[in-house]
Amino acid sequence: MDLFTILTLLIVLSAIFGFINEKFFKLPETIGIMIITILFTLGIVIFGSLSPGLVETAKALVLKLDFKTALLDIMLSFLLFAGAMHTNFDQLKIQRYPILIFATVGVVLSTFMVGYSMHFLLHLLGYDVKLIYCLLFGSLISPTDPIAVLGILKKAGVPKKLEAKIVGESLFNDGIAVVVFITIFQIAKGGEADAGISEVLHLLTVEVGGGIILGLALGFIAYIMMKAIDSYAVEVMITLAIVTGGYLVASHFHASGPLAMVVTGLIVGHDTIRDTTMSKTVEMYVDKFWEILDMFFNAILFVMIGLEMLVLEWKTQYIALGLIATLIVLIARYLSLYFPILFFRKKLKFVKHTNIVMTWGGLRGGISIALALSLADNMNRELFVTITYVIVLFSILVQGLSVKKLVLKLKYKTSKVEE
Repeated sequence: MDLFTILTLLIVLSAIFGFINEKFFKLPETIGIMIITILFTLGIVIFGSLSPGLVETAKALVLKLDFKTALLDIMLSFLLFAGAMHTNFDQLKIQRYPILIFATVGVVLSTFMVGYSMHFLLHLLGYDVKLIYCLLFGSLISPTDPIAVLGILKKAGVPKKLEAKIVGESLFNDGIAVVVFITIFQIAKGGEADAGISEVLHLLTVEVGGGIILGLALGFIAYIMMKAIDSYAVEVMITLAIVTGGYLVASHFHASGPLAMVVTGLIVGHDTIRDTTMSKTVEMYVDKFWEILDMFFNAILFVMIGLEMLVLEWKTQYIALGLIATLIVLIARYLSLYFPILFFRKKLKFVKHTNIVMTWGGLRGGISIALALSLADNMNRELFVTITYVIVLFSILVQGLSVKKLVLKLKYKTSKVEE
């Protein structure tokens, strides 16, 4: 089956599932598509007993999708740029210090808390898993993916301060978590004895520093080009070229592509930049293009997440470990947020229950699955992929569907908290 056929099937399924959700379920788009895809996948398994070749054909299709490459090398750049471009920059600037700490220190704290806890748990249950592999799992499960829940937070009346923290943290912690994962992965591949501090710092400097510098350069290039013309078609193409070309350059120089796209998106989406480079017509077309592209890739992403169920090894003990790990991850997230919030509480006025909403609203998604799938077989890949998938399912289906009730219960709409 060629690439065009696979892509066509994904688009058709995304459109059909999106229609079914919009017409009948009326759930948040990504969550609804995810649930319908899971039901579709279960239907394939059930009917597969009547037609033996059906399941094998479906599995072969899913294996050809190459989830890791599709997300990390293709879709992630578009999703991060679109998310950053539509972020409220003023609120992001006000909340920049806690966001920075959440996305850096918070990710590192979560990585180590989850890693050491999982290492203790697995050894307690008789699994011989190295600590470095548990830390790898900690790094891949730490980034949040709140795309599916942002619409719910807005409809539920979450204060802008809190919304800015959730959006800002998710944009940057994706990139930071990928860098942390790559760093630990390199250590794991070379052996713990070969991991020098200088090597780790070099990797972090090149990835993080290179990504930020490249993002600034790409943003400046986009600014110069878009300021010189007034054509919505060409300016849309410029943004598209900046994202695709920029991500390719980042990969070539081993800089962080995700961080580069976030920085570029923030520059292109900044109100001051927009006022000097885009007419109202251009701004409308650019925004609508990236809004539709964001929705399109998210729909395909969540269809792919649902279809991955077909190729996983669903061992009972792995599912049980996944449920325990879900609790560990939630506790680790709460604690990793608690200390930065405590530190900044005197300097910045935090919305009440910030920690609770950010913990329950910090969904895990495709990035965690993609990173888990990139593990080598000798890194307990099968175990960690299944655990990761259980956590992502719980995150999207349970947390995603209940966060609106949580927010409403906290009565933000009737509170006197500053918006």
